[in-house]
Amino acid sequence: MDILLLGSSVAGDLLARTSSTARVQQMVQLSLTPAFLLAAVGAFLNVMNQRLTWIVDRIHLLEKMDEADIRDREVEELPVLRRRRRYAHLAVNSSTGAGLLICVVVGTTFVSAFVRPPLGTLVALLWISAMTLVFAALLCFLLETQLATKSSRDTRLLSRKMADRDTG
Repeated sequence: MDILLLGSSVAGDLLARTSSTARVQQMVQLSLTPAFLLAAVGAFLNVMNQRLTWIVDRIHLLEKMDEADIRDREVEELPVLRRRRRYAHLAVNSSTGAGLLICVVVGTTFVSAFVRPPLGTLVALLWISAMTLVFAALLCFLLETQLATKSSRDTRLLSRKMADRDTG
């Protein structure tokens, strides 16, 4: 019997807190800012997925050429392409993590207005974590594009250095 009364008082309390249209509107407005960032992260994720797909396809093509003993200067670019793949993969993973955390921030921000324990510290920590992941994703993107913009000659030279370092 006490559990039913407790449950009904919690539900009643929650209904009383959410009955204010102005309060709900305020929470929706507070949730919009992270939602815009989520849209930007989604667009960035789309770009990085396209780049990663191209890099992986290129690596597979060059590895097939290498396995078939077709000696081509382009095969020498494999070490740089593999590093680019690693950076692109890290950017995708970091972006995905940031997007997930932003979703949690939106949900927690909205819920925090209607529950007794204050969740402001949790929201702040989640936001800081999300921004750290966005920073990591953008840094990986920067590193990947720096490698992508090198000339073919520079890429082959860098690949030889990487291959020598890996074998030596």
